[in-house]
Amino acid sequence: MTWRDLLPSVDETHHVRDGVAAYEARFDAVMKFHAPGLAPVSHGGEAWHIDTAGEPAYARRFERSFGFYEGLAAVVSHDGWHHITPDGRDLYAERYAWCGNFQERRCAVRDRQGRYRHITPSGANCGECTWRYAGDFRDGIAVVQGDDGRSTHVRIDGSILHGRWFEDLDVFHKGMARARDARGWTHVDRDGRPAYTVRFAMVEPFYNGQARVERFDGALLVIDPRGATIVELRGPRRSELAALSGDLVGYWRTQTIAVAAELGVFDALPAKTEEIAARCALPLDRTARLLRALAELSLVEPNGDAWRNTERGVLLTREHPQTLADASREYAGRLGSVWAKLSDALRLGDAWCAPDVFAEVSREDPEGHHRMLRSYARHDYVAVPGALPLRGDEVILDAGGGLGVLAEGIAREWPSTRVMLLDRPEVAAMTAVEPALLPRVSVITANLFAPWPVRGDAVVLARVLHDWDDTRAAEILGHARASLPTGGRLFVVEMVLSDDAPDGGLCDLHLLVATGGQERTRAAYERLLAASRFELREVRRIDALPSILIAEAV
Repeated sequence: MTWRDLLPSVDETHHVRDGVAAYEARFDAVMKFHAPGLAPVSHGGEAWHIDTAGEPAYARRFERSFGFYEGLAAVVSHDGWHHITPDGRDLYAERYAWCGNFQERRCAVRDRQGRYRHITPSGANCGECTWRYAGDFRDGIAVVQGDDGRSTHVRIDGSILHGRWFEDLDVFHKGMARARDARGWTHVDRDGRPAYTVRFAMVEPFYNGQARVERFDGALLVIDPRGATIVELRGPRRSELAALSGDLVGYWRTQTIAVAAELGVFDALPAKTEEIAARCALPLDRTARLLRALAELSLVEPNGDAWRNTERGVLLTREHPQTLADASREYAGRLGSVWAKLSDALRLGDAWCAPDVFAEVSREDPEGHHRMLRSYARHDYVAVPGALPLRGDEVILDAGGGLGVLAEGIAREWPSTRVMLLDRPEVAAMTAVEPALLPRVSVITANLFAPWPVRGDAVVLARVLHDWDDTRAAEILGHARASLPTGGRLFVVEMVLSDDAPDGGLCDLHLLVATGGQERTRAAYERLLAASRFELREVRRIDALPSILIAEAV
């Protein structure tokens, strides 16, 4: 009898061969045998490994034990996770928050700071980088995830294989890896290049020259390595006509959400239909019809004989710190109406004159507009302060910083910095800095299109440049450069359009009709910055919609 003949019993208290117990001992739990013929067991709160006779392989006891892989097993001691040899000796002195199994003489581990890395059997690190996540090696390649949430491949020595990053990624199988970018799933080669142009909702690994995939309309196909259809396994589950029709009536959603927010429906919940009708001064039957539509939009849901907000609907209550109640009103009103001029904006080219939305805002509803911008800032800028490559003692100019969400975030993240928030007079008047951050955060009235009244070591432009065409954006950058010494740094927080995907196209059109501005690619920003004596050093992706373009004054 060899260890390969033994399997856990049905109740997992011992091992059997052909249904017959292999030994007399019984445990609380057992796992499968692995080379060199040892199995993990646990009993009475202790864990260890046994041989085929049910005898302990060594005298030590652990909190948890796992199978041997490549002659090494992960265990949990009172002081953390680590690996042992078959005789129970520690492989290394380090302790981790978690350990995987050795594959190809490498193992993924997570340290006590939550960072992943790969180690060798001696316990040495593979390469200098740590990651948000790291997977097992297969054929000398593993997947790792960076701090911005995207993934790439690394070699056995820890070096990056191809330098292309994806939203999700798998190891290689027969020379191809499953990968998901902003457009969907595809297969990539060892250079990280997609094998075909189309994208899918799901792809399986290639097997003998074909792979099963699912299209976004629900159809199941088998494709070849060029992406061509070999056979259709299932027809579409979604009508493109119906999907397009849904896009055509998108304004139904906008108006329904805005009206419900304006009437205070979300603030009235949880409540019964009759109570909502009374609080919102609506007829009962019309209230029921509105609630049905809001439920279709996943904004409210029934709760017994009452209604309550969903997690999404809560964002439309007026007291939520990230409330989008003001945004709903703007998109259904002023910002929605400008889209009627899209044809003119496209046909007239450089002759197009966008409305002065900022002047309109200052006249009509500056508080609501800037509350909207504050909500988006509280959502999108959380990771920005920690991602800024600062020394920690700089004077930073947050130009066009609105109500100060990012300025306060920088001051909290970097306690020795001073942040000066520059904005229009009406915005500066509305900005109230958190008392604990005074006087390190100050608010200064400024016109970004005139020389700035202060100088600093670094400038932050967060969602400022995209509001303007290149000429006006260059004016702002010129004043930013004049406010910095040579070597001073500029941090531009913006969506960066991809050359390979259409994402951001609708936002770009919105800026065109609303402000005359535009979203830009990395190359476009590089040209714009260079014209104002800035050299782009890096584009840092964060776990949010915008990225951080890091430039130096030259």
